[in-house]
Parts: sequence; structure tokens; C-alpha cells
Amino acid sequence: MMGACWGPAVRVLVLQAAWALVGGQVRYSVPEEAKVGTVVGRVAQELGLEAGEAEARRLRLVAQGRRASVEVSGASGALVVSGRLDREELCGKSAPCALRLEVLLERPLRVFHVELEVTDINDNAPLFPAARKNLSIAESSLPGSRFPLEGASDADIGANAQLSYTLSPSEHFSLDLRRSEEYRESLFLVLTKPLDRETEPVHRLLLTASDGGRPSLSGTMELVISVLDANDNAPQFNQSVYKVQLPESAAEGTPVVRLNATDPDVGSNSEITFTTSNIFPPEGLKLFILNAKTGEIHLTDGLDYEVSRSYEIEIEATDKGTPPLSGHCKVVLEVLDENDNAPEVRVTSLSVPVPEDASVGTVVAVLSVWDRDSGSNGRVRCSVWPASPFGLVSSVSGSYSLVVREALDRERVSEYEVEVRAEDGGAPALVGSRRVRVPVSDVNDNAPAFAQAVYTVLARENNAAGAELARVQAKDPDEAGNGRVRYSLWEGSVGAAGAVGGVGSASSYVSVEAESGRVWALRPLDYEEVQVLEFEVRAVDAGEPSLCGNATVQVWVLDENDNAPSLLPAAGVGAGAGASGRSSSVWESVSGESSGSLWAWAAWGTPAGQVVAKIRAVDADSGYNAWLRYEVWEPRGKGPFRVGLYSGEVSTARALEEADGPRQRLVIVVRDHGEPARSATATLSVSLGEGGEAASAASGAGSSGPGLRASSGAEGGSSSLSSLSSSTNAWLVAAICAVSGLLVVAVVLCGAWRWAPRAGALSGRGPATLVCASQVGSWSYSQRQSRSLCVAEGAGKSDLMVFSPNCPPPPAAAAKETQPEPPALLDTVSAAPSLASRPAPRRPRPLLSLVSVVSPGVGRRLWEAG
Repeated sequence: MMGACWGPAVRVLVLQAAWALVGGQVRYSVPEEAKVGTVVGRVAQELGLEAGEAEARRLRLVAQGRRASVEVSGASGALVVSGRLDREELCGKSAPCALRLEVLLERPLRVFHVELEVTDINDNAPLFPAARKNLSIAESSLPGSRFPLEGASDADIGANAQLSYTLSPSEHFSLDLRRSEEYRESLFLVLTKPLDRETEPVHRLLLTASDGGRPSLSGTMELVISVLDANDNAPQFNQSVYKVQLPESAAEGTPVVRLNATDPDVGSNSEITFTTSNIFPPEGLKLFILNAKTGEIHLTDGLDYEVSRSYEIEIEATDKGTPPLSGHCKVVLEVLDENDNAPEVRVTSLSVPVPEDASVGTVVAVLSVWDRDSGSNGRVRCSVWPASPFGLVSSVSGSYSLVVREALDRERVSEYEVEVRAEDGGAPALVGSRRVRVPVSDVNDNAPAFAQAVYTVLARENNAAGAELARVQAKDPDEAGNGRVRYSLWEGSVGAAGAVGGVGSASSYVSVEAESGRVWALRPLDYEEVQVLEFEVRAVDAGEPSLCGNATVQVWVLDENDNAPSLLPAAGVGAGAGASGRSSSVWESVSGESSGSLWAWAAWGTPAGQVVAKIRAVDADSGYNAWLRYEVWEPRGKGPFRVGLYSGEVSTARALEEADGPRQRLVIVVRDHGEPARSATATLSVSLGEGGEAASAASGAGSSGPGLRASSGAEGGSSSLSSLSSSTNAWLVAAICAVSGLLVVAVVLCGAWRWAPRAGALSGRGPATLVCASQVGSWSYSQRQSRSLCVAEGAGKSDLMVFSPNCPPPPAAAAKETQPEPPALLDTVSAAPSLASRPAPRRPRPLLSLVSVVSPGVGRRLWEAG
């Protein structure tokens, strides 16, 4: 033991001594861009650690300052490259590039210093500030002129950063590189031969920089040299004489000619200004205008062949150089005689607007057409453009009538722009035109049309009277009164889906605003009374005769949590009377205030998990608003009883003892899942006694059912307790017989259910919604077998189904509190046979929780039998 303890300590002392001998620091060197996984050095071996000791003592690396991109391998204790090593990124131009690292060793904790030098490789090419540089050199520059250039830079160091320059071959330029120990090197471009911009305006050279690495890397930059111009060329016209012919009918602004003068110089030396030096005859000064920049000549007035047959204009072009240079040309214009009078069209009579039901041949307008020319130039042909429902009819020479040729439709085209064109027989022909605006007046030929044939509206129940439910809109393409629509509620088709016994007329629920089509609620809607309200809205226009259109509106009422849970009587209550509607209403009068009182019996010594009673409740709402949960409100804490969260079964939480007393009083709260939640309370009095006494009391409960009956007060409870003390053995035998009979009935019902046809559901109309309560009480949907349910009253539930759940079975008996009742617990009530013959009540009551009453031990047998 002592040797085992002294061994590590001796190695540590030897390691410290060895580290001190080498100065307390290890130096490694690695080239940049080394591959990941490259071994830099064996740190564990340097520190004198044995194999496997580096990992055992957690040998690791801590970088100082920069990201090191190296790490210590836990298995071998070697320093390896873990990431990209870029010397330029780590140290820039600094040399050498040394990284200070710390190596940590635990048990005991020691810190050692390692210095890692990253050596440079030639991995960076010379880089110019820009890929292209523009230079401007005057055409008059003398040979020997020098122009400074900015050199390239290299991110490497040493010989890898020593640069040399070369220039692509050129007869006009060369390079001059000057080096200095005190300053940076200077690079110049030297002009070796005079430049001529007109011969070669731009010189393109390639400057190359190469470093001293092995292998050498290089970078390039393009030099674009623009030669600046000198004014050594005069403007020149492409023609000395321009000959132009224009007809006398040429309009004002007509271009005569565009002069073209060029100057091979550039800049201001090539900018040309045009001026008029002379015009003959002098009257032409008022007829022409010259654009000084473009050289375009335009007419400023009309030409007349009878006044002058030709014009001569002398033009001068001058550049803006110093001194300015100029060139000259002459323009000769010949005037041609031709048909210069276009036909004229005038409207003498107009009858608008035209009704859209106007017959073919109706006269719209009368027009007069003439031409001041004579002969063939004065003969006129007329036409209508563009194509339209109108045409021209000639009655006498020079007079035309514009008439209707096709049926009109104002809703398609409400107005026409008709252009009447008159063309003479000249060469070329001249055209005169006149536009005639023809509006079309409306007649009532379109019925109002709704945007939708059926409007579907979602409305919450208990809405305020006067609330807007929807807005329907019909459009009539007619105008004015013919297109003004009024809405009304049409009683011809009224219905309400889901309301048993029917509902009143739609006008008792809603009204339609005549002007806007808004649908208003006249009274609050009740989901339990009406789920779908369907009616029709009629839209009528104000035309003569009036036209109408219809649309169907379906108002779907959405359920709200406006009904509190209602407690149901025990399964046996009213059995003697055939479970008539009268006995059910008596129970409602007792429990309608959201509370009820029940009795049950249990024996001392009953083990934990035995079902004592079951609370039965329903909620008139649907969906989550009708999903019920049960909680024990009193007594608080850990009592001898508990209630199933969703089943309503009251069972023992532990074994019953005599110390629990002769009676236990439970206050059970039944809540739904609505927002806000509504609740009802039930008071359950459980009488405790010996096993035989409890069985006698359970079997003697009569119509109240096994183990549970409705309480009528304190006197009834005391009399029931007094009856438990007599004939114990007889009651025990009766209880056993009753339990055996119930078991046989359960087995028969289970067999009948398994082989019964699935079409025998007793649900009301409406789609069935399959719902499963999982272990956490959430909803899930299932595609498995489903059955509709009903209660003893015969109230069907149209949107809730009970089925074999697809949830996983609970891991323990205690988990049954969060599970819904399985199909085997479907409560069969004595009044069920009278369900088919009983008339359906006016308001369907949705059922979300079944309630059954069982004695201790019977509930478990019923579950197993299912």
C-alpha cells in the first residue's frame, strides 16, 4: 500500500525536475496549413507520463489569447492539429509567429507552458489594390514622362514576400522599379514613344507581380491608358451639298434635313455648333429653324409652291477647340406641288343618348362632308372607325347618316367613340375625321345576382339581439333605379337542422336590412334549440318591371358553455313506476339547483380500490363544454374515498377501518371543460358497518339500486341504519343472489352487444364525433368501432360517441381514475325499452358522462365481463 501511494508522488517529483531542467517550457514548430490530425509533438512523452496516464490525469490544453487550432489527444497525449492553421490570420506580418499554450495536468494539478511556432509557407499570391487601374495621358505628353503606380502586397513574410514586376510588351511604355532601404519600393510607368489618340485612343497593358517563393506565385492588374485629345482636326460634313424635296403640304415642324458633320477629336475639341450663314430667297428666314447642336432643320411655317419653288441655305459647323476650326456645306430645298387640302367633316344633327334596346336602323347623327380641292382630289369616301355597331348611310351627295347596325348592350359597352373618316382621291390621299360620342342609355334587362348561391355563417349562441350575423350582397349591372337593389327575407324556404320538433319561421330569428343586405339577429340563438338556421334572401331591383334574385343563407350556431352539469338519479330510482318521464322530472326538480344528495353503504375492512358508488351527470352543451370531470371537494386531504376523474366512480382509497366512523360524508364537484367552467355538487353519505350489515342494507335498498339511493333527509338515513342490525345471514344470502343475478345479466348483455348489428344506434341526426379521453384527459380521435348512447330519459346525443378506446391500458389500478368508462360499463337502465316509443323531446341533451350505480365488488366483475 505504501509503495502504491509513493509511486505517483515520485513520478511527479521527477517530472517537475525534468521540466525545470529544460527551462519550464517546450517549443514546437509546425508549418501553417498543416492537415488536421498532424502530430506537432508528444507532450505526454515530454512530460514523462506513462502510457494511459495522460488520459487518466486529464491532460488537456488551454490556449492563451488567440485560437490555437491545436489540441492534446486524450488517448496518446500528443499535440495534434485540430483546425485550420493560418499564420497570416494568427500573427499577420509578425515574425516569428509563436503561440503560448498552457498544458493542465490533474491529480495533482500542474500547469506547464508550451510555445508553438507556426512557420510561413508561400500560400498567398501578390495582390494589387484593384484588378484594373485607369490612367489618362495627354496626347501631347513627351517621351520620358513618368507616371507612378501602386505596387502589389503579399501577406507572406521573408522571401515569400519579395516582389518583382513585369509589363506586357508595348512600344509606348516601360516599367521603372526603385528600391530603397529607408522607404518602400516605388514603381513608375514610363512613356517611351509619343502618343496619337486618333490612331490608338486606348492602350491596355498587363502588369504582373511575382513573389520569391518556391514555387513562385503571381498577381496581375490591368492598366487601361486613355489618351487625352488635342484639337488638331476641323469638322467635316459628309456632303458638300444636301438636296431635299418637300411637298407644299408639309406641316409646321416637319424636318427638312439633318446635317452630319464629324470631328475626329474628342471632348470639347469635337463638340460642333451649327449656324446659318445665308438663305436665298430672304423670305426663307421665317420658314426654317436650325438646331445648333443636332444640325436638324425644321419648318416653322407652311410651304407654298405658288410663292417659291426652291430655297438655298448655307451652313457653317464650328468646333469648341482652341483655336476653333470650322467646315461649310449648302442645303437646296425643292418644293413639290400636291393635294394639300384634306376633306372636312361636320356634325349637323345629333340624337343621343341611344337606348340600349334601340332597333336596327335608328338614326343617331347626320353629318356633312366636303373637300376644297377639285377633280379627283375633291372626291370623298367616308367610313366608320373602329368597328362598332354603327354604320354610315348616304342620302344625298355630301350628306351621311350615322345609324344603328347591331343590337346594343349598355352593360357591355356604355359609351362609344365613333370616328367618321373622310378620304379624298388625291395621290397621296388626305383624310379628314370627326369623332362622335354616342352614350347608351340603360333599360332594366338584368336581374340582381348574388356573389354566392349559398352563404355559410358561423354564429355563437347567446349572441346579443341586434348583432350583425352576416352581410349578403347582390350586384345589378344596370344603372340608377334599374341597378338599385333592396333585400328582403323570403319565407318561401325556411328550416333549422338539428332542432327536434321544428322551429319557428326565420323571421322570428333574423331580419335583413333592405338597403345594405346585413343580416341581424332578432333574438339570441340557442345551440341546444337550433344548430343550423337556413333561409333565403331575395334581392329586387327598382326597375320597371322589377327583377329579382335569390340566395340561401345557412347560419351555423356554435356552442358556448351556458349549461351547468346536471346530476341524474341513481339507476334504480323510479324503476317501480317504469322510469316514466314523470319520475325523471321529479329528480330534475330535486337536483336542478346544481346539487343533490345520495346514500351508499360500505363494510369495514373493504380493501382499497373497491367501487362504492357512481355519480351520474350530464351536460346539455356539446364538445369540451360537455366533457365532465369529478373531484372530491370535501373532505380535503387524504380521506378513505376517492372519485374517478372522468368515470364518477366513488371507490375506497384505502382499506376501511372502524376508526373511520359509522358514516362518511363526501361533497363531489362535477365540472365541465368549458371557458369559464360550470359545475354542480353532489353530497354522498356513505354508511359504514360490518360486512353482513352492509350487504343487508345494500340488498334492502329496494328501488334505490345496489349500494346507492337518493337521500330524503336525516330521518331516512337513521331508519336505514336501524334496519341493518336484523337478519344478517338472510341479507347476506340475498346479497349474494343479487350479485350473481347482476353478473348473469351483464354476461347476457355483453354477448348481445358483441353479436348485435351495428346499425342499431339510437343517436339523433347529425354526424357522429368519435372522442377518446386519454390518461391525461385530452381528446383524441379514433377510427374504431363506435356506438351512440342514450340516457333513461331518451335524450339522444348527436355529436358524441362511446367506443373501445385506443388509449394504452393503465399500468396500475390507480390509473383507472383518469380513464374513461369502457364499453362494458354501458349503463343499461330499466326504462330503456320504452325509448323507441317515447316522443323525442324538443331540446336534445348531449351526454358526455354515463352514471351507473354498483355495490362493492360488482363494478369490477362488470369490467371483467366486458
